[in-house]
Amino acid sequence: MDIVFAGRVIEWRGPSPYYFVAVPAEQCADIREVASVASYGWGVIPVEARIGGIAFATSLFPKDGGYLLPVKSAVRTPQGLSAGDEVTVEMAVRL
Repeated sequence: MDIVFAGRVIEWRGPSPYYFVAVPAEQCADIREVASVASYGWGVIPVEARIGGIAFATSLFPKDGGYLLPVKSAVRTPQGLSAGDEVTVEMAVRL
């Protein structure tokens, strides 16, 4: 399943700061259709994603009925991304 969407980088401050892009509701509905096949535990969904010129593997986190895409520092730093920046995400759910 291939998905393309735009969203803002958000920061979650915990013991360490984490950065995410929220997956829009329409795409979350599509992901939920394959979640039982794709998930390997506690609702996380493995994906291959691309932001700008950087491709990376990660897992979507379930949050409030939707999903958050973690954005690693290895993706953010070379592109100068920070909280509030708008990005386009190309993503494939790994089944």
